[in-house]
Amino acid sequence: MAYRGVRPVWRRLFYRLLQVVPTVFVIVLVSFALMKAAPGDLVDVMAGESGGATAEYMQEMRELYGLDAPIQKQFLTFMNRVIHLDLGYSFRDSMPVSTLIAGALPATLLLSLSALAFALIVGVALGVLSARYRGTALDTGITVFSSIGFATPLFWIGLMFIVFFGVKLRWLPVAGFSTVGADYANTWQYIKDVGMHLVLPALSLGIYYLALYVRLTRSAMLDILDLDFVRTARAKGLTERRVLLRHVLRNALLPIVTITGLHLGGLFSGTVVIETVFGWPGLGRLAYDAVGARDLNLFLSIFLCSSVLVISMNLAVDFLYAVLDPRIEVAR
Repeated sequence: MAYRGVRPVWRRLFYRLLQVVPTVFVIVLVSFALMKAAPGDLVDVMAGESGGATAEYMQEMRELYGLDAPIQKQFLTFMNRVIHLDLGYSFRDSMPVSTLIAGALPATLLLSLSALAFALIVGVALGVLSARYRGTALDTGITVFSSIGFATPLFWIGLMFIVFFGVKLRWLPVAGFSTVGADYANTWQYIKDVGMHLVLPALSLGIYYLALYVRLTRSAMLDILDLDFVRTARAKGLTERRVLLRHVLRNALLPIVTITGLHLGGLFSGTVVIETVFGWPGLGRLAYDAVGARDLNLFLSIFLCSSVLVISMNLAVDFLYAVLDPRIEVAR
């Protein structure tokens, strides 16, 4: 075999890269089909917003935007542009799609990474406490809290945060990326303002993943607490804190690291709801607006970029796993 002499980790990476192309193609194809199955198109939306238009004018607009072409030709045209790294033009926003995505991507990354950091730090800490004091009232309270967070819809959490912290207590802003028309004296004031706007959407998005980390950490630590090397560490006279942090938690982090890598991609699906609820100017809200406007180029490009990002995250985790554990081989 041509790749027999290649190291297993690089061979595994090569096989995964071969799977990316057909996966992305199928994702974009399904998205295109679903978008076309929805009633109406861009011209219908534009005509409705303008109060009406003649049939002749609407036909001219469809010819201008290429919407009168057969469906398969429209799809092939879009894929041909993607191959040439051209995402096309958003006729609704009168801007290149790449410009719109580049403007919205940083906001989504900020929201997603902040939510994941909050969920990871607090979730692991609560999971350690729950495992350390298992069977106690503290363990029960943490378990109930994680169950509620896991079962509660994201949009409901966001709305309750808006009502309580934004409307009732007036502690935090409830919409937007920053204060409109604010005159910042320095960069730190701008960062503080953005941070204040970030708190509620990041907490709303992070609570669900926090609940997952609590359960995962608790389960992994309880499995390790009864192993022989933990009993040996205690027999040597090590403090319980040192045993938990240096021996138990360290060995329980492997599944947590794996899930963290996968969540980096999966978080983007949750941002659609949260960005819509809080008016956060990210990719999720941009995609929502694109669906409402039947802006096919913009919607497919956002979906393509999000899919590539998710697949890349999964590929990176797979690659790191192969590096950390050489026993992992590609199935022949």
